[in-house]
Amino acid sequence: MQLTRETIVVKSVELDFKDGVAHLRLLKFGERTYQEWEEAVMEIEKRYKELGIRGVVFDLRNNPGGFLQGAVFIASEFLDGGAVVKQEQSRDGGLQTFSVDRKGKLLGIPLVVLVNQGSASASEIVAGVLQERGRAKLVGEKTFGKGTIQEAQELTGGAGLHVTIARWLLPSGKFIDKEGIKPDIEVKMDEKDQTKDLQLEKAIELLK
Repeated sequence: MQLTRETIVVKSVELDFKDGVAHLRLLKFGERTYQEWEEAVMEIEKRYKELGIRGVVFDLRNNPGGFLQGAVFIASEFLDGGAVVKQEQSRDGGLQTFSVDRKGKLLGIPLVVLVNQGSASASEIVAGVLQERGRAKLVGEKTFGKGTIQEAQELTGGAGLHVTIARWLLPSGKFIDKEGIKPDIEVKMDEKDQTKDLQLEKAIELLK
């Protein structure tokens, strides 16, 4: 038996349609995210105009986050201007604001966001700003609470150290770190029946 080594590409974005609603899932912020995201958004925009789908369930569950700019890019798809996140420098206490940086294609479509304890970092920024701006209702469970930016430093003897150099804040000034974000509607999964997705079902119900 001969084995052939190949590269396995794990998608960042998944899209399907259920009960007249788009289920848009962002699994991670990666190198292929932008291209895959644009393709999914174009399909949603097309169906919204031609078939009149009711809205989008934006699924950020178990998304571990990524770079700050990725959060700004994704949030800009749904927001018409304004601040997305603030960065507080730990050394001088100064604040830097990052705002919507492009014209989104899904500005008016009804939106519900799914979050859970695995939603962290950049995914919390996106969920948090959409909630604060009144753009979407959050459904699921409280998020992880990762709102710091760390810098890796190498030490002698092969040791290493991660130093926190900044913190992320929502536009309101709320800290994400160790606090997390509470959903508007708390829904827990049925641990006894893994075939049911009660959180997704609730999100679809809200859009219907």
